[in-house]
Amino acid sequence: MKLVITAVALCLAVSAPAFAQTQKEKMKGCNAEAKTKALKGDERRAFMSQCLSLTAAEKQERQAQVDKAKACIADAKGKALKGDARKKFVSECSAA
Repeated sequence: MKLVITAVALCLAVSAPAFAQTQKEKMKGCNAEAKTKALKGDERRAFMSQCLSLTAAEKQERQAQVDKAKACIADAKGKALKGDARKKFVSECSAA
């Protein structure tokens, strides 16, 4: 189980820079919109929470990445890969 979690985390780390950039852009847009609407306090917090939450498409994309990582981990296990060879295989498989 620990290996599965580690491998999934590794696969998500590969996609994290793109996700972080998207979130950064999303944050800028949400902040600008909240400022334009002159939101303050609880209204602003509620707006920012809703604005920054993942859309259905983003959630679906994230789940697809996790599913791909799990499939790659299963393939690596089936091929009895260990250590660096396993890490390399899972990383390349997940990125494909």
